[in-house]
Amino acid sequence: MVEWITSTSLVSYDAACAEMERRVAGIIDGSMNEAIWLLEHPPLYTAGTSADPSDLTDPNRFDVFESKRGGQYTYHGPGQRVIYTMLDVNKRGRDVRAFVQSLEAWVIDALGEFNVTGHIRDGRVGVWVERPEKPLGPNGGMAEDKVAAIGIRLRKWVSFHGISINVEPDLSHFDGIVPCGITDHGVTSLVDLGLPVTMDDLDVALRKTFETHFPAII
Repeated sequence: MVEWITSTSLVSYDAACAEMERRVAGIIDGSMNEAIWLLEHPPLYTAGTSADPSDLTDPNRFDVFESKRGGQYTYHGPGQRVIYTMLDVNKRGRDVRAFVQSLEAWVIDALGEFNVTGHIRDGRVGVWVERPEKPLGPNGGMAEDKVAAIGIRLRKWVSFHGISINVEPDLSHFDGIVPCGITDHGVTSLVDLGLPVTMDDLDVALRKTFETHFPAII
């Protein structure tokens, strides 16, 4: 059984990390269920295990937290749905690459509920959308913006941290970092794409598409 938890007020990053630690320990010892936690953070930056300090271009703008998840710098804040995925990967195939691919596919299917076509690109972590209305990219190809980020950690094959999807954050808040170390592409949100999607709408889409990629463990 996967427990779904939704926080309706902003959750501090320290509090979220402490709660994830508690849940992961419970999943490992069998005392707690797997969980998907839907929340929003106050404005902040996190540095993953591969973060380059030079990518923190405005260190005084928001609080910066060292995170033990994979990846580089990212932003969290109001209007962004953070999805912490505390799942037993040992019982779900024991394949980290396949697990991450399932997370990506889940995001793409959820976005598809709003007729948004998400893409995975080699060398660029996260989920991307094409922007034909923008000037061509630096390589002459179609411009693409990032709409969702993914960064996980495993402990004894239980995952934590997870996904963030931009619904309606202040996109200027990304200016204090080089998001995920990528300089040649931008960041977007569902509302920036012209879609009047609410956080509740996205939550419904996430729940609707979840079991396609993460079926119940028998």
